[in-house]
Formats: sequence, C-alpha cells, structure tokens
Amino acid sequence: MKDMLSSIKEKISRTLKEPEEDIRYAEEGEEDYLEIDTAHDLGTKTKIIVRPFVIEDFADIKPTLDALREGYTIALVNIKQLKERDIVELKRVVNKIKKTCDAIDGDVAGFGEDWIVVTPSFATVYRNTQTSDVEEG
Repeated sequence: MKDMLSSIKEKISRTLKEPEEDIRYAEEGEEDYLEIDTAHDLGTKTKIIVRPFVIEDFADIKPTLDALREGYTIALVNIKQLKERDIVELKRVVNKIKKTCDAIDGDVAGFGEDWIVVTPSFATVYRNTQTSDVEEG
C-alpha cells in the first residue's frame, strides 16, 4: 500500500511546484485517500481580457477569432472602417464572428453603430436599446 502511495506521490510531485504543501495522506486507521489542493496553481490564463480589435478587411478577423477561441477574451470589435468601405466584406466578417461565437457557445451583439461585442461562454451581453442582436446577412 505504501509503495502505491509513494508511486502516486512521485507522479503528482512532478506536476506540482510544491508537492509537500499540496498533498495530505490518510492517517493510520483512516480510509486510504490522497487529497490534492486543486486551487493551488490556476495559471496565468485565469484572467479575463477585454480587448479591442479594429477590422479593416476580412484578413483582420483572424487575431480576433483566435483570441475568442482561447476562451479568456471579451472582444470589442470596431467595424466602422469596413462598414464605410465594403458592406459585402462586412457581412462576411459578421457571419464569421457569429459562427465562431456559436461554436464557442458565446454571445455577440452590436454596440452602437460601429462596434460589435463578443463574449466567451461564461459571459452574456446585457441587451437594452443601445445593444442589438447581430444578425447574419
């Protein structure tokens, strides 16, 4: 039994920075178990980033979509320049954002005339008279 616990301890200690503080073994006479503190190292990706993006043509959408797929970014997308230049290209961009948003189970809404806000699955957009649903064109 001790060999098995030692084996588990070795495997876990390779992944934890300070294994002795995070692992507690059962006392003699208690049931055999291994307790691991899962809140120890949450990593750097736990912070949420609100990030602005400017879309001037369809190629500019890639960094926005990549950030959204990571799951830790709320994107504020400025579409003013594209809207003034090419409405067909704007529709392609909005469709691509909408499809990606659906794939990540996020939320997307128009914010004013020139902005789109896109959130990951853990957030939703509050809708009132200043925000509107983004419709596929």
